[in-house]
Amino acid sequence: MLFLTAFIERLRLIMLLAGDIGGTKTNLALYASKEDIRTPIREGTLPSAQYATLAALVNDFLKKIDLPDVTIDRAVFGVAGPVVGGKAKITNLPWHMEEKQLQQTLNIPSVTLLNDLAAMATAIPLLLPSDLHTLNAGKPAKHGTLAVVAPGTGLGEAILTWDGAHYRVHPSEGGHVDFAPTTPFEVGLLVYLLERMKHVSYEHVCSGIGLPNIYAYTKASGMFDEPRWLSEKLSQVKDVTPVVVQSAMAPRMAEADSEAEGGYATICAATVKVFASILAAEAGNMALKTLATGGVYLGGGLPPRILPFLEDHEFIRTFQNKGRFSEMLTDVPVHVILNSKVGLIGAASFGFDL
Repeated sequence: MLFLTAFIERLRLIMLLAGDIGGTKTNLALYASKEDIRTPIREGTLPSAQYATLAALVNDFLKKIDLPDVTIDRAVFGVAGPVVGGKAKITNLPWHMEEKQLQQTLNIPSVTLLNDLAAMATAIPLLLPSDLHTLNAGKPAKHGTLAVVAPGTGLGEAILTWDGAHYRVHPSEGGHVDFAPTTPFEVGLLVYLLERMKHVSYEHVCSGIGLPNIYAYTKASGMFDEPRWLSEKLSQVKDVTPVVVQSAMAPRMAEADSEAEGGYATICAATVKVFASILAAEAGNMALKTLATGGVYLGGGLPPRILPFLEDHEFIRTFQNKGRFSEMLTDVPVHVILNSKVGLIGAASFGFDL
């Protein structure tokens, strides 16, 4: 009993609530110390879109974990959107958030809103070899600049630079810059999208919300047939991205068997191949724009799910295909982040370092 009392008292002194707030899902966790950053006291994942506000989501989480004797002293939320003056709006959700308002609503003395890619980037120096899948070992420069490109629901990007003592994180909204095609097929994709929207960014073709745009053009191009089973399956879902990815990753079978099983579809594999090519080109762009001699890290939910496409030699070839600077990019490491809680780890680390 004395041990339990002392433990609860310890939680009251240093309890931190961290969150990775995405357009699709939100990861939340309670931490007692930075030493336990990989083993939170409580954690959970909730569907973001089912809540009207971040406060409603957090309160539901706290209600579910049922720790009435714990007092939360600080909260840090990594949010998918720019944070300016303690205010933020989720890019792919109708949420408007303010630190002061959240402090009052949640009754937490200190609340910090952090760009989600800044949170992810904060965790990069803390990652273990088991958290990564290396696509290009390269020759990383000691304390070299690091770049993060993360296609999830949207496309996030961030940079880390060495200040002489530790890495300093710089958030970015680079995912919203103009899309630059690198192949004739991608040129056609750009023309197709420009006929349907005023601005085509990398997020429109390199994210969970962008992959359906590639699929739509791939289908419209007439180069691939859409199997009947796939058409029926796509008509039954609101978000087609998981279906396209699953059908691209399914074991390839004869066409008749494929249609019967509802598994592999050539049109889906072609779509994901284009997606991987665009991701490779943009990762190479980031490496050049930031001189990321320490490496490029691919985060977000999509890269781990399409690893075979990223392991194909065409991915690194496209990454390095930068004319006079192609040779330089052969030395730039490229890693896929496998740890799905990287944003949470980063938000918690930031909170304990405040």
